[in-house]
Amino acid sequence: MTEIRLVVVDDHPVVVDGVRLLLRDDPAIRVVGGATDAASAVRLAARTSPHVILLDLRLPDAVASEMVAPLRQAAPGARIVVFTAYRDHAALRTTLDAGVDGCILKDASATDLVSAVRQAASGIQIFDPRVDDRAAPRMRSRLHETGLTQREYDVLRHAAAGRTNPEIAEQLGLTRHTVTGYLRNAMRKLNARNRIELITRAAKSGLL
Repeated sequence: MTEIRLVVVDDHPVVVDGVRLLLRDDPAIRVVGGATDAASAVRLAARTSPHVILLDLRLPDAVASEMVAPLRQAAPGARIVVFTAYRDHAALRTTLDAGVDGCILKDASATDLVSAVRQAASGIQIFDPRVDDRAAPRMRSRLHETGLTQREYDVLRHAAAGRTNPEIAEQLGLTRHTVTGYLRNAMRKLNARNRIELITRAAKSGLL
């Protein structure tokens, strides 16, 4: 994929402008349009065939959970990622249950946003580690099946985003030694021999 086409659906036009600003230095991602309501979002998705759709939790004429099916019909190949300011909003669980491909919070850094869009476009499920895990029952189930703790998953997700151990430690407020320990635990639980194999196995297990 030489270019990732991105659509932003949010009832505040400034959000679309903000995303464009955050992503302007990445030549592989192009914001092909923004929509402020459900009807225009579906038309835009059909017209632009985006690879990724950033979808606000609530629109003037619909909630995100109601948007998943029509957006998938309009753009079958698009990955739908909830883009919200609320990590524990009551509507978030319903939206995740509707089958979106991930969730990222609006205060994400440019680096995190770029990483999320890239991963979503490549078929990886992405969930901001700060999202209340009560809102993500599917992810809870997968963690339970693998035996990973929430903290091990947080470290794994950052590793999958390409961060080094020192960067992960700074991001999560841990020591480098602790990060190394979490990664070793994750490797053991997923039967991986190294970091690359760990990320590959995690992706295949639906953890990323």
